[in-house]
Amino acid sequence: MADSLPEALGPLLREARARLVAAAVDDPTLDARLIVEHFSGTTRTQAIADPELMVHGRAIEAIDAALRRRAGGEPVHRILGYREFYGLRLSLSPETLEPRPDTETLVEAILPFVKAIAAREGACRILDLGTGTGAIALALLSAEPAATATGVDIAPGALATATGNAGQLGLGGRFTALQSDWFEKVSGRYHVIAANPPYITSRDIGNLQDEVRDFDPRLALDGGVDGLNPYRIIAAEAARFLEAEGRVAVEIGRTQQDEVTDIFRSASYGLVGAFRDLGENDRVLVFQRGKP
Repeated sequence: MADSLPEALGPLLREARARLVAAAVDDPTLDARLIVEHFSGTTRTQAIADPELMVHGRAIEAIDAALRRRAGGEPVHRILGYREFYGLRLSLSPETLEPRPDTETLVEAILPFVKAIAAREGACRILDLGTGTGAIALALLSAEPAATATGVDIAPGALATATGNAGQLGLGGRFTALQSDWFEKVSGRYHVIAANPPYITSRDIGNLQDEVRDFDPRLALDGGVDGLNPYRIIAAEAARFLEAEGRVAVEIGRTQQDEVTDIFRSASYGLVGAFRDLGENDRVLVFQRGKP
């Protein structure tokens, strides 16, 4: 590939896969296809129907560079610059966590409540703490036209990415970005407070998969000594910003359900829903203040 001579699409895909197999990439077939299609502007249908379609010059160079990065351990979606989440294409940046399918569990868990509030009151106000790419907020906005959301993050780069994603998706008019350390600069009241907070213990950061440890921002991963610090902050401070009968929905690590439930129970919240992800791991808890 390095000489940038034109190559037919079919052989190009096979060569890309072989390079990723040699680099022991987890899913070489899928990643090779994603890279070749993205940088050549081709589709899966074209690869099947017209494998002799020629790919030229700069596209070959871009594919080569991307394969080098993938072989070096960089996640494929970081290379592409976007990831699909809840049917939405979200741009990534160095200051954003890469949204993953497990977090769609949170969207599904709280969406019926969002829709019910919107139907009853004509609006539903959502606060998304640690918004990152805006994934949770934008997924909810896309599913409920009467909802509005404020996405909070401490990282300016994350907020710029979330704002850009909202605009690209046509949701910019209902999404507000706010730079704040948790609730520090938040005002008003919300029907839903949602968060996928950092919940990895500090000592376990080094044991994460290379693709997570080396490319996701540490701020979005490190939950402190026991991984529970963010939940303590949310449980202690959310009530001032929550409408009566409002809900708090949080993503958790797969072993944290009892501990997080106890933290919220101590702050006078009751558990009203517990949800598992597609891998059958405990993943999302929904709380309401004053519930037994």
